[in-house]
Amino acid sequence: MKTKSIHVFKMFCILCICLIAHTNAQNDETFKELQGIIIDENTKKPLVFTDIVLNETNISTVTNTDGEFLLKIPNALLNGVLSITHLGYEKLNLKISNFKNHSKIRLTPAITTLNEVSIIRYKDDARSLVLETLSRKSTIYNNNNTLMTAFYRETIKKRRKNASLSEAVFKIHKQPYNNQRNDNIELIKARKNTDYSKLDTLALKLQGGPFSNLYTDIIKYPEFIFTENDLPYYDFSFGQSTQINKSLVYVVNFKQKENTNTPMYFGKLYIDANTLALTSAVYSLNVSNKELSSRMYIRKKPRKVDVYPTNAMYRVNYRTRDGRWHYSYSNISLTFKVNWKGKLFNSVYSLNSEMAITDWEIKDTKIAKVRSQLIRPTTILSEKASGFSDPKFWGEYNIIEPEKSIENAIRKIQKQLKRT
Repeated sequence: MKTKSIHVFKMFCILCICLIAHTNAQNDETFKELQGIIIDENTKKPLVFTDIVLNETNISTVTNTDGEFLLKIPNALLNGVLSITHLGYEKLNLKISNFKNHSKIRLTPAITTLNEVSIIRYKDDARSLVLETLSRKSTIYNNNNTLMTAFYRETIKKRRKNASLSEAVFKIHKQPYNNQRNDNIELIKARKNTDYSKLDTLALKLQGGPFSNLYTDIIKYPEFIFTENDLPYYDFSFGQSTQINKSLVYVVNFKQKENTNTPMYFGKLYIDANTLALTSAVYSLNVSNKELSSRMYIRKKPRKVDVYPTNAMYRVNYRTRDGRWHYSYSNISLTFKVNWKGKLFNSVYSLNSEMAITDWEIKDTKIAKVRSQLIRPTTILSEKASGFSDPKFWGEYNIIEPEKSIENAIRKIQKQLKRT
């Protein structure tokens, strides 16, 4: 079995400190903001990670943990239609002209009439289905050089108190899925604020970065979870099928085999029955072995401290356009316990990061033209709190609507900036 610590270190870049500063001028306001909340028609509960896409374009966003969204539409496209989709629900098309800001939009749960009997070709062989899905990266995924606009947010909390908030807009130079070249990231603008009184020396270095989210693209980077050597150590089984946009979606459960000591992953894969494309994946790392799971994340630490993860959860979503699938959103949630020898109480830190593709275009130009503007996988966003004082900081760029706890953190930062 391959050593997974190398992969995870590359993925999360924990305990690295670098500085970067780069901003661009804000664009003129030539757009309209649409704000709303997506809920379940029956339960009235908010629907998290719902896709909102402007039809016939690549402009999009996702709902936050409160089911809220904000989407900026160029004035020239206000006659368009929003496509609202969520796994397990009926698709909803909504004309922008009929959209009322701050309204609740109800999605109807889809009735899945097809069950495991529908799985004919892969019946009782979920592993073969997964292998077939992983093998299709060259045929059903985007094989063009693509320039993606992405919004990134990262928060670090000490227990329930916000200690650090980073936000950025990036241009992702997405390489074709049918080659082995890694993607590149170009920073457009960013803002960050850290309350150092809530961080000790160790936690200050607990950083993720946008590459962490980019590497959750299982189809582009299968080596981070399903290596050829690791696959035999997983058990795969079918779960209850679901659907999206009236299309059947297979659900495959996976977990590491018993008596396997190396920490591996467990979760669910959602696979489109028509194309066998991965539509989304939700999974976690088995952290029951504290010592081994700690080695996977921690490259360097003081001798007087023990650090180990207590939770590590991941999500990645894909979208399709013109018959080709592409990475659209990912979320990472990590929780670490820090025990200092000689101290009575321990510290608990959580890191949450998410990245959403908000627009993209096919780009034939080579990466060399902007190579000097690219950031490295180990890059950490620099401290730049001034952006929080400007309510129009993001201009026409689409962002993920902040949840209530983040809104409160931003308001506190703004008050601190006013006082100084």
